Amino acid sequence: MSTRQPATTTLEDPRIPVKAKLAAAWAGVMFFYAYVDIIAFFRPGVVANIEAGRVWEFDVSQTLLTTFVALMAIPIFMIVLSMTLPARANRITNLVVASVQVPYAALNAVGESWTYFYGLGVALEVILLAFIVRCAWTWPRTAASATSPDRETVRAQQ
Repeated sequence: MSTRQPATTTLEDPRIPVKAKLAAAWAGVMFFYAYVDIIAFFRPGVVANIEAGRVWEFDVSQTLLTTFVALMAIPIFMIVLSMTLPARANRITNLVVASVQVPYAALNAVGESWTYFYGLGVALEVILLAFIVRCAWTWPRTAASATSPDRETVRAQQ
């Protein structure tokens, strides 16, 4: 009686849609963004300053907290937009927003004394933003359909 050895198989590696890649990357940006700020509470004096009404050099105010929510909303909404916008609008939106977020992310480390901590957080965020730009820039294109006329043909017929 012989036992059959199972044949070696290759794992299936299905293609991931660009929209899913973009949404996942924006989720990563959002988590780095939030967690770097949350973990920063463990730095000596941070909580005491917050209790005294100061965050970094700013007075805690409704305007400051509203600004924080608005800035955090960018990657959150980009997750949704990356999954729902049509391809062309999606590509342009991701290219623009991710490109603007890179210098903003870098500014978070300027003037900080905890350069390893903030440097790593910013570097990881920028890597994800670069991935977003690359995915949007290299968005796959489809060939024009033989059954649907291209724009030039339609314009020429009018």
